[in-house]
Amino acid sequence: MQTNIVGWDIGGAHVKAAIIDSDGKIIAVYQQPCPLWKGIDQLQHAVSAIMQELVGSAYRHAMTMTGELVDLFDNRDDGVRQIIQTMTDLLPESEILVFAGQQGLLASAQIEAGHYTSIASANWLASASFAAQKLGSGLFVDTGSTTTDILLLNDGQVLAEGYTDYRRLLSQELIYTGIVRTAVMAVTQTALDQGKKIGLMAEYFATMADVYRVTGELNDAHDQTDTADGAEKTVLASARRLSRMIGCDFYPDELPRWLRFAENIRAQQIRQIQRGCETRLSKHQLPQNSPLIGAGVGRFLVKQIALNLDRPYLDFSDLFPAAAIRSCMTTADCAPAASIAYLAAKRDSVAGQALEVCAR
Repeated sequence: MQTNIVGWDIGGAHVKAAIIDSDGKIIAVYQQPCPLWKGIDQLQHAVSAIMQELVGSAYRHAMTMTGELVDLFDNRDDGVRQIIQTMTDLLPESEILVFAGQQGLLASAQIEAGHYTSIASANWLASASFAAQKLGSGLFVDTGSTTTDILLLNDGQVLAEGYTDYRRLLSQELIYTGIVRTAVMAVTQTALDQGKKIGLMAEYFATMADVYRVTGELNDAHDQTDTADGAEKTVLASARRLSRMIGCDFYPDELPRWLRFAENIRAQQIRQIQRGCETRLSKHQLPQNSPLIGAGVGRFLVKQIALNLDRPYLDFSDLFPAAAIRSCMTTADCAPAASIAYLAAKRDSVAGQALEVCAR
């Protein structure tokens, strides 16, 4: 029976999965909401929902995570332990490989407490390592719903300064900004309205999903998070939420005003991410023809930054063999899940080659 590999990316707000077949092609990509801070049952429900979609093949599993950071857990080690235990309980008939950063993939049965630090929030390294192996050099930028990862790639290697969230925040390899869940007040304290600079209210009135819904750039499939006020996800409702940020009522005939307001906030988020890119590029002289590799549901911003920096742009999905994907998500939308599936498949291939050599 054909064995496919499922790559899992267990986040604090979503669970993502990518399926790779025996030919190395991604054949399906899934994302389920998983507000893990509400309880471990959220992970159980999200994984079970995805597993119901997997029929017709035998599966092996590999996983990476960032969800250990949510405040459900006492600390990161506790989060790593509970997530691994939950996944092994949900997939009792399968060996699960767990990505431990620079230590590579480890069988879940081999994992000890000393591995937890390497496992915690290492999904960025899976994606960047895959891109480095496939492309060689470039700047890998994954802008998702919540965060942005920025990694230098050179000669097939990831040139990372930090390996923990703390160190990566210091180096600007991690910028805590995304296109869906990030509160507008976390992106900027001021914006332009009708030609005037105005301070924003430090209130959770609107998110960046509202900004990109008003600008027309948000894919509905990428937005699985509740709105700030619990109201509907429409352009008019988003414009109303944005108007609250500066103490205004919303009138539908003023929609062009709030489009300009959203575009100004968008420009400020792009500048924030671009400064991080420029900081990383200043650390190593990559040739000007080295591309920005865009991943994540917000990679349309990466494409704009590549244009601003006069560098070529490459979509992460283009690094994988073409295949018909059975979902509304793409490979680049769920880059860590796809990458961990590929790395697990490569590990199996190397092991198979070793066995063949021994047999000879």
